[in-house]
Amino acid sequence: MIKNLLAVLFLNVFLNPAIAQTPVYPAPQKGTVSDNYFGVTVADPYRWMEDDNSAETKKWVTEENVVTQNYLSKIPFRDSLKARMSALWNYPKYSAPIKAGKRYFYFKNDGLQNQPVLYMMPGLNYVPMAYFDQNKLSTDGTVNIQSISSDKNGNYMAFMLSKAGSDWNEMRIKETANLKTLPEIINWVKFSGVAWKDSGFYYSRYDEPGADALTKRNENHKIYYHKLHTSQLDDSLVWQDAEHPLRIFSASTTDDEHFLVISASEGSSGNSIMIQDLTKKGSKPVVITDKFTNQFSLVGSIGKEVLFITDYKAPRYRLIAVNPALPSEANWREVVSQQNDILQQVSLAGKDMVLHYMKDASSHLYIYDTNGKWKAEIPLETFGTVSELNTSISDSLFFFSFTTFTAPPTVYRFNLNNLRLYKQFQTKLPYNPADYETQQIFYTSKDQTKIPMFLVHKKGMKLTPETPTLLFGYGGFNISKTPEFKPERLVFLEQGGLFVMANLRGGGEYGDEWHKAGTKLLKQNVFDDFIGAAEYLIKEKYTSPSKLAISGRSNGGLLVGAAMIQRPELFKVALPAVGVMDMLRYQKFTIGWSWANDYGTSDKEDEFKAIYKYSPLHNLKENINYPATLITTADHDDRVIPAHSFKFAATLQEKYKGENPMLIRIDTEAGHGASGKPTGKMIEEQSDIFSFLFYHLGMKL
Repeated sequence: MIKNLLAVLFLNVFLNPAIAQTPVYPAPQKGTVSDNYFGVTVADPYRWMEDDNSAETKKWVTEENVVTQNYLSKIPFRDSLKARMSALWNYPKYSAPIKAGKRYFYFKNDGLQNQPVLYMMPGLNYVPMAYFDQNKLSTDGTVNIQSISSDKNGNYMAFMLSKAGSDWNEMRIKETANLKTLPEIINWVKFSGVAWKDSGFYYSRYDEPGADALTKRNENHKIYYHKLHTSQLDDSLVWQDAEHPLRIFSASTTDDEHFLVISASEGSSGNSIMIQDLTKKGSKPVVITDKFTNQFSLVGSIGKEVLFITDYKAPRYRLIAVNPALPSEANWREVVSQQNDILQQVSLAGKDMVLHYMKDASSHLYIYDTNGKWKAEIPLETFGTVSELNTSISDSLFFFSFTTFTAPPTVYRFNLNNLRLYKQFQTKLPYNPADYETQQIFYTSKDQTKIPMFLVHKKGMKLTPETPTLLFGYGGFNISKTPEFKPERLVFLEQGGLFVMANLRGGGEYGDEWHKAGTKLLKQNVFDDFIGAAEYLIKEKYTSPSKLAISGRSNGGLLVGAAMIQRPELFKVALPAVGVMDMLRYQKFTIGWSWANDYGTSDKEDEFKAIYKYSPLHNLKENINYPATLITTADHDDRVIPAHSFKFAATLQEKYKGENPMLIRIDTEAGHGASGKPTGKMIEEQSDIFSFLFYHLGMKL
């Protein structure tokens, strides 16, 4: 008996040292800073971590990464998991083509390239040629193309370039015929599109921010017009609003370049709209709406009318037409009325329109004529998401991509003349999607609201309390979480895991009312919905607390932080990524102020009281057995600055006295999201995350 116990102890200590040893964390200096919020004193001992350029912060980051990598390096199957993840990532990836004049452009990644290559086809019957390899922009793939935009004749292409994942963009322009790069460089572009007009374009930018570009509050957004072959110094200021420095402005032109549409937003939802008739010399922008209470999204123009999708008097959205010469609401024309499902997107295609609707968080596509009459439905196979929809008013063909939880995007071509659907690009995969299945179920939240969630697992697999389960959520900013393919999740599914995505309030899955039910003083509804999903999975014996992990990014990182603090006994593992953890100060950095429509702020007493109850940083307590936690962030995250995760990790490590690891992984030369992140960095990051997940759920590879 004693001999057997010694053998077990030997195996645990020497073969699995990460289990037996609690990490020794850095001991950062604690300051004495505090703030008074409506009579409540709140200490902020790690305020100094908000300066990510300080020597003290950099030293702490280095020490934390050493602790985390030392821990992860002891997971026995980490290398084999990374190898399998690399194999599953190694398949061709295509974007949906866009038309530029007579040419078509699309991106393709052969498999493990850090960044996709831009390809060009002179026509659909021509062999594509590699046109622009952005991998040559940097040695490590950390400079990437965020977006491309062609003028209407296809003679020029503008490229938005991002470095190290930052939201700041540099703009370059090339001649499409010969790939010659124009000499001008346009800097300090952020939250901008490219709106072509004649021999130039409109774009949005901030003034040069200085050394603190990654943390400084973004103010005084402006619209400029850039004429090709000239310096940025000569750009014309088109619009600014010095009286409202926190507004974000975007410029769009209709396909025929007859109208300039200026949208202004004060937060994460609601905007104002002005339209300028560019065909009339000396015309000024005409106000269409300036209430900032509803969303108006430009579709395009037909004749003298400009089309918008809006939730004004239609929480599930409708399509309206506005004549700028008669801008009052009484003259607006409803083209497609509100339906039972949620209108996501409308695109003008040839002489028709393509309408993208969402029903129970899954996509549906329909063809309408421009008078708003239904013509046809485009058949889509199963639960899935239309992630791209590229149309042209000069083409009867359009392209879209469709993805599911278990298969990457397939690119389709649709012919409006014969209403036929073709596969444009379909990749050969290193696994069989038919080995997996997806189901959608509905459960009841704390206040009896019915919430949908997707369950993804091996086909025919029986779910039991021993099933390793990863529960994912977001619940914010009117963003709908629909089926999406992630190679790293497939590694989890292969080993008998259950992946669950809950469609929480705060998102846009059921329109504006669903969104608002998870905002400001009602934000706790989102956490209750997420906790309710966990309770349902446990109650139905699909899993158990010892086998349940939770994951989320950004606002979803806040979600995970709040859930693991409010109900730590429900979860074995917590994976908060780039989360908004300090809810009392988020509005003081970069674009954080624009989130107030969803969160409220600590500047108002009623909102402070609500926020303070759930803010992850401020609700960590001693003597609580929190789940094994791996926090992830990045040094160039200038959306949710890394100080959120830094302060949360330092406080968690300080207060927690149990045996579970409380780790933080801080990526370098990377930003807020996966968009644009080099493939190699994504595989490294996800291998670390899923090694940690597997290890603490008792899984093997």
